[in-house]
Amino acid sequence: MQRYRTEQIRNVVLLSHGGAGKTSLSEAMLFDSGAINRLGRVDDGTTTSDWDPDEHKRKISTSTALLPMEWAGHKLNVLDAPGYADFVGEMKSAVRVADLALVLVDGAGGVEVGTELVWGYANEANLPRMVVVNRLDRENADFARCVEQVRAAFGSRAVALQAPVGEHGGFQGVVDLLGQKAYLGAEAKEGLIPADLAGAVATLREQLVETVAEVDDDLVAKYLDGEMLTEEELLGALRKGVAQGSVIPIVCASGTQNIGVRRLMDTLVAIAPSPADRCLEPAPDPAGHLAAFVFKSLADPYVGKLNFFRVYSGSLKSDSQVYLPGKDKVERIGQLLSMRGKTQEPAQEVVVGDLGAVAKMADCSTGDTLTVREHPVTLPGIEFPAAVYAVAVHPRTKADTDKLGVSLARVVEEDPSLTVHRDPDTAETILSGLGESHVEIAVEKMRRKFGVDVTTALPRVSYKETITMPTKTEYKHKKQTGGHGQYGHVLLELQPQPRGGGFTFGEKVVGGSVPRNFFPAVEKGVLSAVHEGVIAHFPLVDLKVLLYDGSYHPVDSSDMAFQIAASQAIRAGVVKANPVLLEPVMHLLVTVPEAMTGDAISDLNTKRAKVHGMTPDGEHTTIDADVPLAEAQQYAIDLRAITQGRGTFAMEFSHYEEVPAQLATKIVEQAKKERELAEKA
Repeated sequence: MQRYRTEQIRNVVLLSHGGAGKTSLSEAMLFDSGAINRLGRVDDGTTTSDWDPDEHKRKISTSTALLPMEWAGHKLNVLDAPGYADFVGEMKSAVRVADLALVLVDGAGGVEVGTELVWGYANEANLPRMVVVNRLDRENADFARCVEQVRAAFGSRAVALQAPVGEHGGFQGVVDLLGQKAYLGAEAKEGLIPADLAGAVATLREQLVETVAEVDDDLVAKYLDGEMLTEEELLGALRKGVAQGSVIPIVCASGTQNIGVRRLMDTLVAIAPSPADRCLEPAPDPAGHLAAFVFKSLADPYVGKLNFFRVYSGSLKSDSQVYLPGKDKVERIGQLLSMRGKTQEPAQEVVVGDLGAVAKMADCSTGDTLTVREHPVTLPGIEFPAAVYAVAVHPRTKADTDKLGVSLARVVEEDPSLTVHRDPDTAETILSGLGESHVEIAVEKMRRKFGVDVTTALPRVSYKETITMPTKTEYKHKKQTGGHGQYGHVLLELQPQPRGGGFTFGEKVVGGSVPRNFFPAVEKGVLSAVHEGVIAHFPLVDLKVLLYDGSYHPVDSSDMAFQIAASQAIRAGVVKANPVLLEPVMHLLVTVPEAMTGDAISDLNTKRAKVHGMTPDGEHTTIDADVPLAEAQQYAIDLRAITQGRGTFAMEFSHYEEVPAQLATKIVEQAKKERELAEKA
């Protein structure tokens, strides 16, 4: 691939609701540009961007693919991002380094839930946008209806730049409303506008001219004076309007039939902003000091880690050094790469505004800035969404156990929207992600890439035990076995503490009935019983224990004897103190469309939730509630079903509450069964 200046580069991210045809469209773009010599198909698993085995298996994109291509003297870096909500992290990474969002709308489905979501991500990034009404060859496809839906959802600044020639099975080309010419077939052969479209085309062109003219005061004046605006004037104003977000052109295509694709690439070259057209910090200066941002990492067990980056200032060359200011590390850059799907081509230099990749950087990961030590700069990172779905992972064999930690770290490094932690209460390793499919694919990657096989299950809930009334308890441990015996005798006072009060131990022994040197042994025995619990072997909390009396034997007493006595005294005392189970309660903030508020609250009521209030905000409502963790472990799946994917939520630990008696009985019985099975195993 030849060298391109920053002004000749177009960084375009494809975004849409899942299944709108991004991968098929990008495949057609690669084919028409000559980057590939055969059109692949998603159903056959032969597309350039869907190269991962999980993508072949599910027939959906699960990660962003970088697809550089050359067209009309320009370089198009197309980022094919996943469309499903479980892979929002990949979308946000791609949006972070793009200069234009190409939002695809299904010609039959119109504006869908995912369309609204990705539009919001582009809004957050202040990213210029174009809309492609794709799959116009489908039955029931309707370009005019899609345009109306886009304008209703996203505003009147969205305006048609093209019109289709035919629809459904008869879709055969597009009309360029500015140039007033038709382009037919996969080769985009220039022709006349069909007579039956003349009226509709004239109306759409008038809307386009009016919208584009508003970008420039001089053009507005000419338009109002009735003067004819030239195609060059309109094209210049359109390019300016797209860059500043005041115009959102709508074009049409069919990726699978490869119709309208060439005109789409012509349009991107003509009006999409280059990196030089956007107000970025630092300003894109080819002669400036290096500033590059790592937006994606791939862990490969054979070639090592691949880091994808965009250069924002200066340039990056093969066989050089970079500085990572966030980690205060200097890394050597080996051979730079130009990636197209999984295909790697060597590159000597990546210029400002361009995208590239580099392998085998030891300390570099997603979100890092590559710069020079003498002039360090840190570029803003990517704000990944919080994980909302968790599973406990259990290695199948001893060999899997040994490799589990490393493989989890590699998977999380590759996808920062995944998180891993060890639950100290249940001793489980918890893997969390953005949805069920997201976590399932991470587990499959561990098996396929790193040879680690695990089973998954819902994480165990970290229940606790406590007492609800004060009591006194006593235990005498006395055993004679010949020679020295064992003797330890303690009297303990148990007191409940306020919720969240934790555990405390103290003593108020008088008269030396228990020598002071045995106090640590008593405390150790108490702690062992507290950690193991009594009702169902969950830890005891919110408990105060006082050693107030006891006795000892000058020969037979020992630390071990007093530990045993204290432990047994706790077990006997808790039973008398009306023990109860406690469960973790989560604070939940749920944001749903206003029309779905009732359904969301009804669902929360089935989960023993306590709704504290609702806050309307435009077309959405935020519900503030507390819900037991046991009822909310699959809330990500439930909310998605209730709201068709429009709802979002944030959840964090709040406090512990007493489990209702009827549920506590079942939990205790289940815990006893699990303990018996574990002991047999």
